[in-house]
Formats: sequence, structure tokens, C-alpha cells
Amino acid sequence: MTSERSPLLARGLMQGDMHATSVATAVGNSRSGFSTAAAGDCLPTADRTVSAYFRVTHFLIAKTIFCKHQPTTPRKGNLQMSKKIPHRIYLTEDQMPTQWYNLRADMKELPDPMLNPATGKPATVKDLYPVFCTELAKQEMDNTTRYIDIPEEVLEFYKMFRPSPLIRAYNLEKALGTPAKIYYKFEGNNTSGSHKLNSAVAQAYYAKEQGLTSLTTETGAGQWGTALAEACCYYNIPLTVYMVKCSYEQKPFRRAIIETFDGKIIPSPSNTTNAGRAILAENPDTSGSLGCAISEAVEKAVTTEGCKYVLGSVLNQVLLHQSIIGLEAKIAMDSIGEYPDVVIGCAGGGSNLGGLIAPYMQDKLTGKANPRLVAVEPASCPSLTRGRYAYDFCDTGKITPLAKMYTLGCDFMPSANHAGGLRYHGMSPILSKLYHDGYMEAVAVEQTKVFEAATFFAKHETILPAPESAHAIRGAIDEALKCKETGEAKTILFGLTGTGYFDMMAYDAFLNGNMNDYIPTDEELEKAFEKLPKIPGIQE
Repeated sequence: MTSERSPLLARGLMQGDMHATSVATAVGNSRSGFSTAAAGDCLPTADRTVSAYFRVTHFLIAKTIFCKHQPTTPRKGNLQMSKKIPHRIYLTEDQMPTQWYNLRADMKELPDPMLNPATGKPATVKDLYPVFCTELAKQEMDNTTRYIDIPEEVLEFYKMFRPSPLIRAYNLEKALGTPAKIYYKFEGNNTSGSHKLNSAVAQAYYAKEQGLTSLTTETGAGQWGTALAEACCYYNIPLTVYMVKCSYEQKPFRRAIIETFDGKIIPSPSNTTNAGRAILAENPDTSGSLGCAISEAVEKAVTTEGCKYVLGSVLNQVLLHQSIIGLEAKIAMDSIGEYPDVVIGCAGGGSNLGGLIAPYMQDKLTGKANPRLVAVEPASCPSLTRGRYAYDFCDTGKITPLAKMYTLGCDFMPSANHAGGLRYHGMSPILSKLYHDGYMEAVAVEQTKVFEAATFFAKHETILPAPESAHAIRGAIDEALKCKETGEAKTILFGLTGTGYFDMMAYDAFLNGNMNDYIPTDEELEKAFEKLPKIPGIQE
């Protein structure tokens, strides 16, 4: 390895708690032709297997960042960094918000109410009690309380990983040659590796306060399952996680970390529930979906004494908890005299997007400012850009309440996209309503373009992004390139939801040209739309 690159490795890949020395060793050995096998020879067999995995993983990370399209000459010149704005803006613990913001309190028109699937009438808070924790059910139905106090115990947990940094992407700006100023709110600096811990802590806390004896949930890419396993372990609550089958197979070490925090993990669909068995009977080779996993988790919860279901996205309560992301970002940007012209987030169920844009949407709704708010979703699962605004079940098994949202149909089965956390047929009812009423924009992008942006970002910002996060990066890069064409010096803020160190199979597929861009046909979508529920007097 050349000496001038070692400091960059050591400095850059410490992000996400990766061991830079191991990465440097992997890269050095791969370039020199030396075998890396000797490093693990003294370990027991099981440990050698794990050691071998991490050697390969570290090599892939280094290959992703430094080996593909590596410049043959060093970059010249110094960054023209503003003397007033550092690379990273950290708030103090005292500056961290002590309340969540409820966006519904400022909406001109509220989302249509959830419907009880048995009666077809608006669901009441009591209708939610069999499924959700009591306090969370109340938060779900609260349309008027603008700010809700964060419990002191939750705040103390937050302080272990929050406030999270707001980062000025100076190197990315320079690489793009754009006059735009790019900022990102980085949520990957905790053990779960993503923003999901913000809501997991809150939901586990309320479950503990209610005296519940167990919880169930679903997870797509594994970030939510990891976060909730960590929170449940902290509060000593047993957890069962139904993980979408394709992600279960693609991300073995996501499974391992969930089990490290004592979570029980089951690939979905499975033979452990009636919902899972029914889905497998119809499609034995299915790769699963978040809708499938939700059905199984809800069924397990309602048939188990002392057990409730918790969800990592879509629901109003989740967007409430995630508002801390945007609230912190706004405080940090205010502290340096900045305000974004455009705010960009990845979109699957809406948790990070809703949390990031919350205070800026408040400004827009109340007439204080008019930023552009942009959702970036996968072209393989385009609920906002190609979906129907209609009542639909939140799960494939059709046992949850009906929500008015942008949906591809609960029977729609997305392709095995590597951004597992975005493979959901619907969208948050709050965000769906705001998009429908013209307060938001949405774009859909193919996954190869997403990974092009992800690797470009990693090479210049020294953070390897999760595939989900990379959708927002793609959107930010495209906006910055437009500014390059027009000469506009816009301020761009995007959400970097988490790190991609458990997603190296996806990066490997991209680097080796084995990644496909599946886009559903109009005929496939129409087939799913035909199965949308019929509700007398509401949706015929």
C-alpha cells in the first residue's frame, strides 16, 4: 500500500465503528498479492469463519471506496472551506429537543381516518388496543397535540447516541463541481447503524411501562429489527422479529446482530403463522415483502398473551418519534445561519423522510418558508410515483386497519431489491396526504443509479451508505448537478439514514455488474390495483 493513502483509510473508515486497521490490512494485502489467511489461523474454527467474513467484507469496502475508477494522480488543491462552517456541526446534549413534533397539528387537511376492516367505519383508539401498546395507540390517533414531551428515560437513552451530526459535504461538492451547498443529517452513529433506534427506544419504553411480556415486529433490510432488538434487550423485553426472506438470505450478519441482542428471528413468510402459510401456499417461491412480515408479526401479537406489535415505519406514531431528526437538523442549520432550499429523503414507508422534513413542512404549512421537499423511492417499488391514492391494508394478510395512502396494492410483491427497507407497497398516510395535496415532490430511481451515487459518495465523504440512504444521495447529487448547469448556489439538505456495512453483498453485486434494474410493468401494477378493497360508500 502506498503511504499517502494510509492516513485516508485510517481517517475515513472509522465511520460506523469499522476498524480502519483491518481495512488497511485487507487493502494492502490485496494489492501486494499477499494472502490474508494467516491472520485468522490461530483462531478456533468458528472464529476463523467470522474472521474470514470480516476480511472479505473489509476488502469489499476498501474495493468499493478506493479501487474502482481510482484516480491515477493525487487530487490537487485545497478545499475552499468556509471559515465559519465546520465539516461537522454537533449540538450539545442541552440543545437536543425534549419534545417530539406532531405534524398533524399543523396540517390544513388531516389524512382520512383509518378504517376498522370488520365494520368499514373509522377506527377508534380502542380498536387499536389489541394490537398496539396503549400509549402508542393514543399517539397514533392524536391529531391536535403539536408537541409531545419525550419521557425522561427515553431522553437518557437518546443521549447515548444523540444528538447526531449535521455534516457539510465539502468533498462531495468539490467532486461534483457544483456551486450548491450540500448538508446531510447522519443517523448511522449508533449500534443499530440507522435512524430506526429513535422510535425503537420509545416503543420499547412504552411497552415496559405497560408491563408487557413480549413484542413482535417485522424488518425489511434489518435496520429496524436491529434497533428494536437493542431497545428490547435494554428494557429486558423478549422480541420476535419476522424478517423479509430475501433480506434474511442477503444479510446474514444482520441476523447475527439481532440475535446478539437476544431477538428471535424468523424468515418471512414462514410456516409459524396462518398468514405465512397462506402466502406460501399461493406462492411457494416468494422472496417475501414487508407486507407479509407485518401480517405474521401482527398475528403473533394478537394471539399471544401479554404481547403487542410494534412497527418501524408508516404509522403516525413512528413519524412523531422520528421528528427528532428534523428538529435537530433545523437547530444545527439555524446555528450557522443556513436554511435549505430543498430537503431530500429516501422513501419506503416514510419514517426517516417524515422525521427529516417535519419542521420544514411545518414552516411550509404555516407560511413561514417554502422549501422543496423531495421523496426518492426505488423504481422497483414506486408507491408515490406510480401508486394509487386509496384505502388499502397495511399488510399482505389483510388483518390490519385500512389506511388511505399511496399504494401499489397489498398483494403487490416487489422484486428482491437490495434496498430491503424500501420494499413496502404503501406509504405513510401523513406523507401520502401531503404529497396528494401538493406539498411534496417524489422521484423514482433504478438501483444501479442508486449504487453509482453510493460508491461516489463513499469515495468522497468516507462513509459507506446503506442502500436505502443512497436513494437520498442520488437525489441530492442530481439536484447539485442541476445547480452546476444553472449556476444557482442552492442549499441542499438530505438524510443519511444509516451505514451500509451489512450490505456488502449488494455492493459486491454492483461492482461485479450483477445488479439488475427491475421496474414493474403497468400491467403488473394494474393487476394489483384490481384487488384494492371495496368499501361501500367510500371506495367502490
